[in-house]
Amino acid sequence: MAREINPFLMFPSGAEQAMNFYISLFPGSRIEGIEHFDKPGPGVEGSVKLATLNLLGRKLEFFDSPVRHAFTFTPAISFAVVCESAEEVDRLFAALSDGGQVLMGLDAYPFARRYGWINDKFGISWQLRFT
Repeated sequence: MAREINPFLMFPSGAEQAMNFYISLFPGSRIEGIEHFDKPGPGVEGSVKLATLNLLGRKLEFFDSPVRHAFTFTPAISFAVVCESAEEVDRLFAALSDGGQVLMGLDAYPFARRYGWINDKFGISWQLRFT
């Protein structure tokens, strides 16, 4: 019987930078474990072989793939962040959209008083809302 199900994020590179970026945005989050590729590979020495990030109590797994694939992240799956204020939405939107792509601009929508949807600079999709 399965013990748990966690999102597994496969990066072409930059997994550790992404984890540190997310930790800087969400207080109380932390890297719970990280294993790097060694010199003999198969990944680039020092890149992430497997890491676990606790992001606001949610376990996420990260990996720098040594194999280049014909796919990457898609907004079809995104992290939905329920914020405590419109100001928090604005703060996270500014940080996560820097170097990324705005999918839906900050505004009031029928389902939220403040909402924005972006892909960050690593390609991860985030929906930020204050209801």
